[in-house]
Amino acid sequence: MRKEEKLDKKTAALHNLGCKVNAYETEAMQQLLEEAGYEIVPFSDPADVYVINTCSVTNIADRKSRQMIHRARKQNPDAIVVAAGCYVQTSMEKAKEDLAIDIIIGNNKKGELITLIDEFRASHSGETEPEKVTDWVDINRETVSYEELSIDHTADHTRAFIKVQDGCNQFCTYCIIPYARGRVRSRALPEVVEEVSALAKDGYQEVVLTGIHLSSYGVGTDYGLAELIEAVHGINGIKRIRLGSLEPQIVTEAFVKRMAALPKLCPHFHLSLQSGCDTVLKRMNRKYDTAAYKKSCELLRTYFDHPAITTDVIVGFPGETEEEFAVTRQFLWDIHFYEMHVFKYSRRKGTVADKMPDQIDEQVKTHRSGILLEMERTMSEEFRRAYLGKEVEVLLEEPCILDGVRYMTGYTKEYVKVAIRTEEDLSNHMITGKITGQLGPDLLFIG
Repeated sequence: MRKEEKLDKKTAALHNLGCKVNAYETEAMQQLLEEAGYEIVPFSDPADVYVINTCSVTNIADRKSRQMIHRARKQNPDAIVVAAGCYVQTSMEKAKEDLAIDIIIGNNKKGELITLIDEFRASHSGETEPEKVTDWVDINRETVSYEELSIDHTADHTRAFIKVQDGCNQFCTYCIIPYARGRVRSRALPEVVEEVSALAKDGYQEVVLTGIHLSSYGVGTDYGLAELIEAVHGINGIKRIRLGSLEPQIVTEAFVKRMAALPKLCPHFHLSLQSGCDTVLKRMNRKYDTAAYKKSCELLRTYFDHPAITTDVIVGFPGETEEEFAVTRQFLWDIHFYEMHVFKYSRRKGTVADKMPDQIDEQVKTHRSGILLEMERTMSEEFRRAYLGKEVEVLLEEPCILDGVRYMTGYTKEYVKVAIRTEEDLSNHMITGKITGQLGPDLLFIG
């Protein structure tokens, strides 16, 4: 039998794995704990309750999720260990068998955290070992509505990530997320406006609208992503709006025209690609080809001045030949991104791609990844050098020390990192100045 928690001391620690949506949900669960009287402590400290918001995007993510669950149990054998999110959603039977877990919370049930902790405590009486508590719904067979979670502050004191959408209907052959998150559903537009308005009153100047498949925001309703962005744009106090990852299909001329009319919208667009070869895109079950993708980039560059276009690329997808990789390599160079996130294909059980023939050797993946990463460095440096001698607006975030000199660093609207020399704490201050040099390959300087 575990020791009874002291009534005069309730501590909780949280650990997040995975995407920005997960991070938002972790902050929302933290605020639920704070409202219930818990003191939040670092995950490395002893705590009465540990909450691990898990990820399942790859087999490695599954393993890391299990490692953090077992680490929590080892740190305090008497604690209540909560495993929430995508790993337990896709591996329910394993989670039920894991003796390190006390409470299992699937996706779309995270708002029930406090109720489930209380239920577990109630089962902990006498000599009876408490029973595992589970709140899980088969998100792929049952219709679920958008789960309302909210935050009124965030760990980042200048930029707030706002979850506005959940689920995915795309079923790319390499991806488990539609099975972990279920079908597309959106947060009501007035709810988003209310939360962002409250954050603006609390001093936040920049918000990032994010979702599992952000481009699907509003599906099944009378509004879409453009209407949401315009509504947030009208909120007093908000000076910048960033967008999470977009699909190229949403970047039509009509959409881009509306976005270009919004001065608060940052010209920083993460446009998902995955491969620059049409035959590979088809095997991935992506819903566009390279011609459509290129057109989207051209539209962004037509209506915005020097927009930052970033992307994701997977190398070593099953069957990717040297010729297909060469096509991707040339396409990436032709588009010329600001930044690329390059991933080596990782097999994920439960996906179509896991069973595809012609799996690529890891050494080949590593070689191809290295080629693209070197290309990314070249393109990224070119993009930053274009700002030398130009006036930029920077939202300062945090101090840093370089060669014994104190600077404040922050980002332009295009998400280019900039430093200014100062002894003052100017976090969450907006400044304008001329870029006069570089302090490093990824850090510009206002002199």
